[in-house]
Amino acid sequence: MAATATADEDYQIVSTAIDQAFYRTVNPDLDEPGLDVARHYLEQGWREGRDPAPWFSVRGYLERHPDVAAGGLEPLLHFLRHGAPESREIFPSAQAALFRSRVGETPWTYVPSAPGSDEPRAEAPQIPREPLYAEADRLLVESEFDEQFYAETNSDVLRAGVSLVEHFLVHGWREGRDPAPWFSVREYLQDNLDVARAGVDPFAHYIAAGRAEGRAPKSALGFRYRVIAAQVPLETRVADAAIQSRKIEPTPASALASAVGRARTGLRDLHLTFSHDDFNVHMGGVQLCLQYEAARINGLGRDHLHLFPAYPWPVLRVGESALLGVSLNGELLGAFPAGDIVRALAGAQAGRTRGSFAIHNLLGHSVDEVVAIVEACGLNAGFLWLHDFTSLCAGYQLLRNDVADCAAPPPDSQACGVCLYSPGRAAQAAEHDRLFRRLKLTVVSPSQVTLDFWRSRVRYPTHGEIVHPHVRLVRRERAPQAEPGPLRIAFLGMPATHKGWPVFAELAARHAADPRYRFFHLGARRDPRADVEFHPVRVSLDDPAAMQAALERLEIDVALIWSIFRETFCLAAYEALAGGAAIVTSPDSANVAALVASSGAGRVLPDEAALAEALANGELAPLARAVRRPWLCGLEFSGLTADLVQASVPA
Repeated sequence: MAATATADEDYQIVSTAIDQAFYRTVNPDLDEPGLDVARHYLEQGWREGRDPAPWFSVRGYLERHPDVAAGGLEPLLHFLRHGAPESREIFPSAQAALFRSRVGETPWTYVPSAPGSDEPRAEAPQIPREPLYAEADRLLVESEFDEQFYAETNSDVLRAGVSLVEHFLVHGWREGRDPAPWFSVREYLQDNLDVARAGVDPFAHYIAAGRAEGRAPKSALGFRYRVIAAQVPLETRVADAAIQSRKIEPTPASALASAVGRARTGLRDLHLTFSHDDFNVHMGGVQLCLQYEAARINGLGRDHLHLFPAYPWPVLRVGESALLGVSLNGELLGAFPAGDIVRALAGAQAGRTRGSFAIHNLLGHSVDEVVAIVEACGLNAGFLWLHDFTSLCAGYQLLRNDVADCAAPPPDSQACGVCLYSPGRAAQAAEHDRLFRRLKLTVVSPSQVTLDFWRSRVRYPTHGEIVHPHVRLVRRERAPQAEPGPLRIAFLGMPATHKGWPVFAELAARHAADPRYRFFHLGARRDPRADVEFHPVRVSLDDPAAMQAALERLEIDVALIWSIFRETFCLAAYEALAGGAAIVTSPDSANVAALVASSGAGRVLPDEAALAEALANGELAPLARAVRRPWLCGLEFSGLTADLVQASVPA
C-alpha cells in the first residue's frame, strides 16, 4: 500500500513539471491518442534517455550527479524533490532547439516553488523573445568567456553542437552555469541582490561594472561557507534513502540458491564481508582495501560473499527494511531481503569446514540483520575495521557540519548539539554497542593513532584490538639527484573537499604567476575549475604503483595532504613517501601528521594561515628533492582480514 502511495505521489509531482507538448513533439513515435505522457516518462521514457522538458536533460543530470545515476533514480523527480533545494546543476535538453524550431517557442526553464508552496513548478522564462540578449552583453561576455571550461563542465551543451557563448547568454547564466573557473553565477547573484533583482546577466554586469566597483566574482566566505549553505538535514537524507530503497525490486531467491550451488566450495569454506557499497564498482580507499582482501581470499581458494545496501544510506538502518546487494566471488547476484540471505547461508552451513567474517562499514546495514546473517553461517567471532568513525557518530568523518574536526565531544555537549549529525549520533552508537554485545568482534585499526583515539571515545565490549596497516614502506634506493627549479607541489587523488582540495586549489590560484612554485594534480578526475597541471593517475590492483611512479616521473617535491578530517590511514601519504615526495599537512589529518612526525619527511603546519605564510615566505624550499635527495620505496600491500584469518589457522 505504501509503495502505491509513493508511486502516486511521484506521478503527481512529475505531472506538474513535464512538458507534454515538448515530449510528444520530440518523440513522434509516441504520438498516439490517450498516451499518459507523465506515466510513460516515469515508467519507461527516462530510462531511454527521453527528456521531460526543454529545460531538463536526463543524461546531463545523471552524468553531472553520479550518485543519482548509481542509485538508479529517476532524475527529474530527484531534482524537483532534492536537487533544486541542494542547488544542483541542471542542463537543457539537446532537443530544445528542435522543439523551438518546430513550435516557435522559447524553451521552458525551471523556477523554484512560490513562497508558501510545497511543490516546485516549471514555467516559461520571463524574458523577451527578441532580442534574447543585448549585443553589448555578447561583446562583454566573449571578452572573458572560457570556452574550454564551459565545454568541460557542460557536456550536454557540447554534444548539442550549439555556440557555447550563445548558450550561456540565453540559458546558461539563468541555469547557474559558470562562464569561467574564477566566476560563480550563483554566488555573485547571492552576494549582489541588486543584480539579481534586475534580472541581468551577472557575468556581463561584473565585467562592465562590478569589477570596477570592487565586487567579488565569487563569495569571499570560502569553501566552508559553500559546504554549509548546500547542506541537507540528516533526517532528510535518511528519509530519501528509505524512499529510494523501497523502489528497488528484489531479485528472486532462486538466483541466490543457484549461485551458491555454482560457488567454488559451495560456501563450505566461506569469508563473509559487509561494507557500505559494491567495492567492485565504486572507487575509494575502503573499496581498494576490499579488492586486496578479495584477491587474497580468492588466492586461498575460498568463497567470498560480500553484502552491501542496494541503495546507499547515510547512517545505520534502525527500524527500516531494505534490500542488500550481494556479490559472490566478484559476481553481482542482485538485491535480496536479509531473510533470503539468511536461509541460503543456513542451508549451506551443514557441510561448512571453515568460516570467517569482517565488517568494513555498517552504513546502510541493520544490526539485527548482520547478526542473523553471521549466525546463519555458524559464526560468532570476527573482525570490525576502523576505516572511518562510523562506530562513533552518524558523521563518520567526525566533521562538525562537514567543515571542521569535532574530536567526538560528549554527546550531550553544546559542541555536539550544534552539528547536523547530532540527531543521529546516539542511535548510531547504541546500535554499535548492541553489535559488540551480540558478536565477539576484534577491532582492527590501520594505524596506532586511530586505535588510540577510538579507545578514548568508546566503551564497547571488544573481543580484542589490533593494528594492521594497509601497506608497508620498503626502501629501494636513493632518488636521482634532481635539478634545482620551482618547488613542485602536488595534490594526490580525487579533488574532494574533505581531502583539502579547495585549500590546494586556492593556493595554486594565488601563486599561479609565482616562479618559485609549480602546481600539479595527480588523480583519476580533473577539476576544470582549477588552473593546475593535471596528470591522470588511476591506482588499481592491476597497477598498484601508479601514483608513486607518477611522483617519481614528475619529480614531485611536496605532496600537500591537507585533509580536514581525521585520516585513519591515508594511502596517498604512503604513496607520496614511496615516490620520494615530502608531505605538508596539518594536525587535523591524524595519521598523516603521525606519519610525517615519525618519518621526518615533511612539515606539520598548525593551520591554513600558517600554510599560506609558509608559501609566501618560501619556508618550504628545504623540502625540494634537490636538497633532500629522498629515499624511493616500494609499497607492500596487506591482504587485510585475509592476513588475520591466515595467521589464526594452524600450519
